[in-house]
Amino acid sequence: MSSARQLRAGATAVVIGTGGLGHVGIQVLRAVSPVTVIALDVSPEKLELAKAVGAHHALMSDESAVERIRELTGGLGAEAVFDFTGVQPTLDIARQVVAIDGDIQIVGIGGGLLPTGFFSTPFGASVRAPYWGSRSELHEVLDLARTGSIGVHVERFSIEEGVEAYDRLHHGRVQGRAVVVP
Repeated sequence: MSSARQLRAGATAVVIGTGGLGHVGIQVLRAVSPVTVIALDVSPEKLELAKAVGAHHALMSDESAVERIRELTGGLGAEAVFDFTGVQPTLDIARQVVAIDGDIQIVGIGGGLLPTGFFSTPFGASVRAPYWGSRSELHEVLDLARTGSIGVHVERFSIEEGVEAYDRLHHGRVQGRAVVVP
């Protein structure tokens, strides 16, 4: 995890998008670090899931999100921001809430763009768009799952319900991951 240096006691991590991967990201953060986790989503149901899996705060991802995060961090912003959607509005939020010398990890591939550099991101902030972690990180995640520290919320669909599963995914109505079982 390249943001590990940011995940120390007293620090804040923001997780944007608490669905399929984001709800697991919250659990990983809680399992491996003492940070305060602030979750953002546009779905009240997904925010409930975020709280259920360990987020300290769950906020609507709307025009008030930046101000609320700034309030919760005493005006400093978050040391680490994990955007699991990657659409333009969420990247704009990430840029505005990351702290000086903080990290933004763009995990979602929603097509948004985040310009970096002077006058775009805070001084010293780093931006990364990882596609996947290392082999050793995969082993760490599997160990967390094996010990029960993290779990994936799954909605199962039969093969006949496959079209419905995609429709629910498209409209953001899946709690956790959608799994089609033949």
